[in-house]
Amino acid sequence: MDENKWSPRTRAVAAGRPQGPGEPLNVPIVPASTFGAGGDRAYSREDGTPTWEALEEAVGSLEGGYATAFASGIATLAAVVDILPVGAKVAVPTFSYAGSRGVLAHAHRSGRLIVSELDPGDTDAWIDAAATVDLLWLESPTNPTLDIIDIKAIAAAASTQPHAPKVVVDNTFATPLGQQPLSMGAAIVVHSATKLIGGHSDLLLGLTVTADEGLAKALRDARTRGGATPGALEAWLGLRGLRTLHVRLAEQSRSAALLASRLAEHHSVVKVRYPGEGVMIAFELPDAEQADRVCAALTLIRSATSLGGVESLVERRAWLAGDAHVPAGLIRFSVGLEDPEDLWTDLLEALG
Repeated sequence: MDENKWSPRTRAVAAGRPQGPGEPLNVPIVPASTFGAGGDRAYSREDGTPTWEALEEAVGSLEGGYATAFASGIATLAAVVDILPVGAKVAVPTFSYAGSRGVLAHAHRSGRLIVSELDPGDTDAWIDAAATVDLLWLESPTNPTLDIIDIKAIAAAASTQPHAPKVVVDNTFATPLGQQPLSMGAAIVVHSATKLIGGHSDLLLGLTVTADEGLAKALRDARTRGGATPGALEAWLGLRGLRTLHVRLAEQSRSAALLASRLAEHHSVVKVRYPGEGVMIAFELPDAEQADRVCAALTLIRSATSLGGVESLVERRAWLAGDAHVPAGLIRFSVGLEDPEDLWTDLLEALG
């Protein structure tokens, strides 16, 4: 059967598995840094390992390109920066992952890049920027405000420019099962596989995917130069997490939709941001003091950073220096696999 005809959920389960009689059903963890002379591999930093490659094959199949695994999500951005020329112009959403904006801000201060910020919802501004910048860094939905960016329109505008600016999409929140930005015109997709792909809050891992073989080689070379290679165990855990992504995503999304609708009706909640699908909700309380009180009062839902695991987590993002411009009372809520009625009871008691 042609793998390309499989559904995404089937590829998430089946892609990257060893084939043939006597082969293990799951790729082994290969904790080797070096290999015997005379073979296809010499040193894992340069040549990879079977464990990394199985993960890359599976995610590449889902996204429609060549995947490269990295030590963390932020390492993928470092690789993208590495392949840009000095003085390149980059546009990034005003509301987006603070870690990404922090890396880009540092590159701007050091003179490595020229970085500007744009309103994620102002599509016209992004289209105009495509005429002047070298790279458009997009998130959709954005972290933590869950804005939706028109990837197709921006990528189409970039494709008409003589200097061919690259569109890069952080697809962490949507996952490869929610959207495939390469099919929408993006040049590179990045993931923090630490989050939903891994799904269990037990690893650090990043991925880039591109349909351009030359660009894939450039990103892989940047990984080698920077030493941003994943651990064997982390790659194996990421692949194991990918196998159950479709069932986790479906169940957590159902709970998130239910909880978002109930939060929207609660008298203490000023605003709910939910894009209609996915595991992430952002809801706003009147001020930072009330938001902090609610986070501290929750018992089943944990107050902690990160997201996308099987457990529910909340965080008032404006406490971070990089997110100080986010509404002070905004709580980012990553909905887990607990019974949604138990989650709602916890929220009600904390809000009360």
